[in-house]
Amino acid sequence: MIFLFYLICILTGYLVGTINPSYIISKMKGFDIRKRGSGNAGASNAVIVLGRFVGVLCALFDILKAALIIWIMGMVFPSLAYSYAVTGVACIVGHIFPFYMKFRGGKGLACLGGTVLAYDWRVFLIMLAGEIVVAILTNYICFVPVTAGLIFPIVYGIMSRDVWGALILLCAGLLIVFRHKENFKRIRNGTEARLSYLWNKNKEIERVQENQNKQ
Repeated sequence: MIFLFYLICILTGYLVGTINPSYIISKMKGFDIRKRGSGNAGASNAVIVLGRFVGVLCALFDILKAALIIWIMGMVFPSLAYSYAVTGVACIVGHIFPFYMKFRGGKGLACLGGTVLAYDWRVFLIMLAGEIVVAILTNYICFVPVTAGLIFPIVYGIMSRDVWGALILLCAGLLIVFRHKENFKRIRNGTEARLSYLWNKNKEIERVQENQNKQ
């Protein structure tokens, strides 16, 4: 019976995770967001392709979908030891590998944020503030999910003393790191958009295009 409960957490978390607003909105506008910008079906690329307002809405949706499904599964299965970690990771996996998008979705940052929020809103705010500092210091957004994906399992493990739950969350963290390998290749080549794109769009586009022409 416990196996069945975990299976429900996994399937439900995964299916909710596959709901991708950036992809859905782009399709409503007649194109596939994965064929524009950074090629990612997530909030960061939505900012580039669809604008800041839509990008923020996509990020909020992805955060809340993860947080809500974790809370719901926690209420449905209050005595299930690892429902939090299992549901959170399943939601992240669903966002990254949605079946109806041929398993090419986003990169999991917002869903990770929702997973943190579902655990403790104070931890969420502290990590958010810390990752804003990381983004500003590095001038690259891709450092945010990588550091958050590796740090949160440690924080969770220390605070909850739940070693297995922390290891389950670490699986998602490592997956998020893997999904950003192309970003680090683009940083090395000078073709990764910097955070300064948000306030200096034209100059950043020129820099990226210039480096692309050198390839």
